[in-house]
Amino acid sequence: MKKILIVDDDDLIRELLYEILESNGYHVIEAENGNRALEILENESVNLIITDIIMPDKEGIETIIEIKKKLPKTKIIAMSGGGQLDANSYLSIAKKLGVTKTISKPFDPKSLLNIVSELLGE
Repeated sequence: MKKILIVDDDDLIRELLYEILESNGYHVIEAENGNRALEILENESVNLIITDIIMPDKEGIETIIEIKKKLPKTKIIAMSGGGQLDANSYLSIAKKLGVTKTISKPFDPKSLLNIVSELLGE
């Protein structure tokens, strides 16, 4: 079973992603911020990471940079609904940092599943 780490400070988004992914046969691990995600990655190996960009404590851009330093081959999907900048600006920065795919919030569950399946070679 493929293992996916979800990193998002929004409980509802994490719950939605969990439901979508688990019901489609993936094992899901959740982190509420970048610091927690990095702690999890010290002990767990995952096949894919889905991370929000705008989060308290350690936001997505910092988290992506640290993950790419430690685990450069890790596949990452970055998500954003915007913040001080529009979502596309944040996602463009994430793409330059090496994320595999980007998704704007709100997202279509079928599109998300297609991207996940593509990245995991299914």
